[in-house]
Amino acid sequence: QVQLVESGGGLVQPGGSLRLSCAASGTIFSVGAGGWYRQAPGKQRELVAEIFTGGSTYYAESVKGRFTISRDNAKKTVYLQMNSLKPEDSAVYYCNANLRPTALTSGWYWGQGTQVTVSS
Repeated sequence: QVQLVESGGGLVQPGGSLRLSCAASGTIFSVGAGGWYRQAPGKQRELVAEIFTGGSTYYAESVKGRFTISRDNAKKTVYLQMNSLKPEDSAVYYCNANLRPTALTSGWYWGQGTQVTVSS
């Protein structure tokens, strides 16, 4: 079964850092574009960062200069390094990626979500 498995969330103090990981599992030919979204209570899910197959990236204005998205194609994993965390970064973080079970098939998948809480 093809799926995305997230890890790395938790509780951190303001100014601290966390690294989220999103690993594709199952029979995967390759991973296409991947991104991280977040959803805080009472708010809509928003795109935080995205990385494309060529390595280009996109960041929401609110996280530019603090978050870094990266990928390891051999491990079929996308990462989100979060530095200088603020209380307003608290949310459930979801990864989303285009997975290719074969060279000719692909689909968009979501991870299960991981909670990030920034609080003193």
